[in-house]
Amino acid sequence: MTSTERKLLGYLRALPEAQQQTLLAFAEFLSGRSQDEQPVAASLQPMPIVRPEQESVIKAIKRLNATYPMLERNKLLHETSNQMTRHVIHGVPALQVIDELEVMFRRHYELLVLLPAKPD
Repeated sequence: MTSTERKLLGYLRALPEAQQQTLLAFAEFLSGRSQDEQPVAASLQPMPIVRPEQESVIKAIKRLNATYPMLERNKLLHETSNQMTRHVIHGVPALQVIDELEVMFRRHYELLVLLPAKPD
């Protein structure tokens, strides 16, 4: 076993079951890419991570970050923090906040895919 394999196995063992499944899905995604594919196109595809029936807002944010790894987290931070505040401070039910987070992440994804990148 190589040092990379040992390191990856260590990470896998340290994760809870749900996150192990996410890591496995990501590994399957990476191994399934063919050499012919455009790396940019592949990196713009959301990860197929199923929303569990019972989920906390924190876990939903982690899942959505894993689902949309191509999104810049700093661009999502303000809106994500607002949703978390609505849940924790204002008592908005987790299910409602998670639904709104799903819409927010999807909107950011669609903007990324549909709008051409601006040159630096």
